Amino acid sequence: MAGHTIPHFQNDGGHRVIEVGVKEFMCTGASVPYDHPHIFIDMGHDNEKVCSYCSTLFRYNPSLKAEQTNPPGCVFHVKAA
Repeated sequence: MAGHTIPHFQNDGGHRVIEVGVKEFMCTGASVPYDHPHIFIDMGHDNEKVCSYCSTLFRYNPSLKAEQTNPPGCVFHVKAA
């Protein structure tokens, strides 16, 4: 969808659970070179979903904004070349 940005989340800290403010997002695993294929996760009607690659449990928290996580610092940002 043009103009629609899907948040990407990473788990460099090895957290068991990451709370996110969206139900559709991409999981990248950890930072390069320890990442995994960036996969789309859609929670649908559920409030939790486990990444099939890194086993991180993502939990929906409606009080968070799209680019916020709990614990903080799990938003993936593309590094400019």
